[in-house]
Amino acid sequence: RDRPTGAGFIAIACGMRHSAALRRDGAVVTWGSVTRGQRNDTPTCAGFVAIACGVYHTIALRDDGTVVTWGDVSFGQRNDAPTSDGFVAIACGAEH
Repeated sequence: RDRPTGAGFIAIACGMRHSAALRRDGAVVTWGSVTRGQRNDTPTCAGFVAIACGVYHTIALRDDGTVVTWGDVSFGQRNDAPTSDGFVAIACGAEH
């Protein structure tokens, strides 16, 4: 479903039923299921440097050190996302 094509991808992350890829220009592309909002609210801008997927959610790190999250919130995966900057790495657990 809506699988990306072309070249220029520098990273990929996989959740249970969705995937995310990071393009060289800093844009994020997602594909797969949307049953739990995995692809809803995927950012349409560039400026990302890292991505990570949980079971039904995704997080991305911007080049300014801020974090963006989207997808499922059943277990609070996105409820308390940090709003500060200065992050240099990200990781996702299954439901956190």
